Amino acid sequence: MKKIDIFNHIWPEPFFDALIDHIGSMTDITKRSGAVPMMTNLDRRFEVMDMFGEDYLQVLSLASPPLELLAGPEKALELSQIGSDSMAELCQKHPDRFPGFIGTAPMNNPDACVEECRRAVEDLGAVGMQIFTNVSGKPLDLAEFEPFFEYMANAGKPVWLHPARGANFTDYLTEEQSEYEIWWTFGWPYETSVAMARMVFSRLFDKYAGLKVITHHAGGMVPFFEGRVGPGWDQMGARTTGKDLAAVRKALKRPHLEYFKDFYADTASFGSSKAIEHALEFFGDDHVLFASDAPFDPEGGPMYIRETIQVIENLDIPEATKKKVFQDNAVALLGLKL
Repeated sequence: MKKIDIFNHIWPEPFFDALIDHIGSMTDITKRSGAVPMMTNLDRRFEVMDMFGEDYLQVLSLASPPLELLAGPEKALELSQIGSDSMAELCQKHPDRFPGFIGTAPMNNPDACVEECRRAVEDLGAVGMQIFTNVSGKPLDLAEFEPFFEYMANAGKPVWLHPARGANFTDYLTEEQSEYEIWWTFGWPYETSVAMARMVFSRLFDKYAGLKVITHHAGGMVPFFEGRVGPGWDQMGARTTGKDLAAVRKALKRPHLEYFKDFYADTASFGSSKAIEHALEFFGDDHVLFASDAPFDPEGGPMYIRETIQVIENLDIPEATKKKVFQDNAVALLGLKL
C-alpha cells in the first residue's frame, strides 16, 4: 500500500531564487519556511522521504504565504508560472517519488488566472490548484473569482484550500496585532471554516456542479462544530434583523449541512488522532486523504510524517478504510497513475 502525502510543501530552487530576488530578505512566516532545509534542499527531502520507505510518495505544493501577499498581479503570475514549471520538472525527473504537483492560482490577477490554471493542469499535468482562504483580505465568493471555480469544476480537478491569516488579524478590536501567534493556532482553522461557509451559502456548489475542494487540517473547525453548523444554522436569520438570512438558506438546492459534508479533508493535524477521527466521521472515508504538512515540524520534516502515519495506522478503523485514506482516495480524486 502506498502512502500518498497530498499536502506537503516545497520551494523548488528556481522558485526560491525568484522569490528571494523579488522580496530580498525574508521575514516572519517566509523566514521560517526558508530556514527549513527540506523546503529548498532536494537531497534533504529525499533523506526524509527514505525514512518511510519507497511506498511513501509526495504530491508537491508551494508553501505559504500566498503569492498575492508577496507581489502584484503580474509578478504573482510570474511566480505561479515558475512554481508550476519547476514542480512539473521535479515530477518528470522523479516520478517514483513525486506522482503529481499542485499549481498555485494567481488569484490577484483575475485576467490571467484561469489561463494559468489551464496551462498548469492541461499542459503541465497539475493534479489541481491551490488557493488560500482569502485573497489579500477579499472573500472567495466575490464575483471576480467565479471564473476560477467554474474552470476547476469543468476541468474536474480539485481545489486545495490553504488557510491564510497573519498577525494583522487581531484577537480583539482594540489591539493592533494578534498576540502569541493566536492568528495561526486558532486563526487558521477559523479561516478555513469561514471560507467553507462562504462558498456554501453563496451557492458556489449549486452554480458549479462537480466542484471539489480539499480543506487543510482535517476540515478546520467544521467537524467538531457539526451541531452548530447543522441544527444551529437551521435557525439562520433568527439572530439577524437587518437582512433576510433565512432566504439565503432556503435558496440552497439541498440542506446546507450536506454541502459541508461534500468537502474533502486531509489528515494534517499535527498528530491529533481525534481531529482525524472527527474528519472521518463527518466527511466520510471517501473524502479524507493522507497529508502530513511536512516539513513544518520541530524536526524539520520527519516528525509530522511519522506521527500522522502512526495515528492513522493506530485508528480503530477497517484496513480498507486506512487504504482509502493512504492511497485509494488520492488515486481516484487526483487521477494518479502509480
